[in-house]
Amino acid sequence: MKQLLIILLLLIGLPNVAQQSISLEECYILVTENYPLAKQAKLLDTQNKLDLEVISTSKLPQLSLDAQATYQSDVIEFPLAISGIEPLNKDQYRATVSVNQLIYNGGATDASLDLKSAQLKTKQKQIEVSLYQLKQQINQLYFSVLLTQESQLLLKAKQSQLKAKLGEVQSGIKYGVILPTSDKVLEAELLKINQQFNELESNKAMLIETLSSLISQPLHASTTFQKPLLEIRLQTEIVRPELELFQFKKEEIENSVSLLSKQNTPKLLGFATGGYGNPGLNMLDNSFQTFYTVGVKVNWTVFDWNANKKQRASLAISKDFVENETEIFRLNTNIALNQQQKEIDKIEAFITSDLEIINLRKEVLKSADSQLKNGVITSSAYITELTNLYEDENTMVKHNIQLQLAKANYNVIKGQ
Repeated sequence: MKQLLIILLLLIGLPNVAQQSISLEECYILVTENYPLAKQAKLLDTQNKLDLEVISTSKLPQLSLDAQATYQSDVIEFPLAISGIEPLNKDQYRATVSVNQLIYNGGATDASLDLKSAQLKTKQKQIEVSLYQLKQQINQLYFSVLLTQESQLLLKAKQSQLKAKLGEVQSGIKYGVILPTSDKVLEAELLKINQQFNELESNKAMLIETLSSLISQPLHASTTFQKPLLEIRLQTEIVRPELELFQFKKEEIENSVSLLSKQNTPKLLGFATGGYGNPGLNMLDNSFQTFYTVGVKVNWTVFDWNANKKQRASLAISKDFVENETEIFRLNTNIALNQQQKEIDKIEAFITSDLEIINLRKEVLKSADSQLKNGVITSSAYITELTNLYEDENTMVKHNIQLQLAKANYNVIKGQ
């Protein structure tokens, strides 16, 4: 029983443990799924289904009901020579039910359905583009959190080193090898480190809270942010969703042109009307009677003052606009990629230089450590060299994070 209870407790704790780690790719997925804008995709689907159903009703019989009662100031009168014909009533009544059935409209209904589907693709892709553009914001927050984590680790290492050195200095003071106030300098520096820890913790909490809101996922200070190992591929093509959006816009315009080309085609309809009224179809019969008519009719706009032609010319210009937008987007994207590549090259050169500087700083600190033990220099001089090393190490950590951020932004700009 006790073993079963332990297993249950472990199982309950597993989800909490799983939430303590997150990757950059997971953040991308979560913001795409959970950002409020993503809900619009489902709304568009629902709206489109309703619109398609409305358009499809044009293929179904259209039923209408009409009723009227009228009084006329005058009616047709017949000569007295014509006997047996009652005078027509001035009050007349009629109720009819009409059915109209579209038989042929040149494919305009199908063209309308195709246009509506094309419009849906464009709108959905626009949502995808807007969500994709959030990736750079995710990059900035994610790598800022990584930078605070790395800074905390470096600061902790500095703190441990100072604490160890404080113990040595206090021992040296006890035996009269080191000046009595040397430990106070180290204690003051440790207090400063505590302040720096608090500042880093506060900045990290703010960044995590912002990222958590963006991806709608609970994140905490204890959450581990995995370090991505990013590479860039220089020879691949740009695969941004914006390019697909431009293509969908062109397809939408083409569908609009197709619909316009079918709007002026002849339309064939069948109709039937049944009614009850006084008089009926026989105007000479003053009694209430039933009646009906059936037939077909053709509706054809022969001349529309070139309105349809001008609309298609306007759509052709719209298509040229989209082509131009595509060209501008590719140009700006290639410029941004070139700038990002130069940023990557610059940071890589900084990191190479950082390594050389840190190695030299370590040699200087090693010498200062020996001099402090022998009372040649003060604790202040030692702290100066230790701080120099810490700042240079922190600079290299910052450059490493900046390099990964630059690579992540490069991949986002290219669409990898």
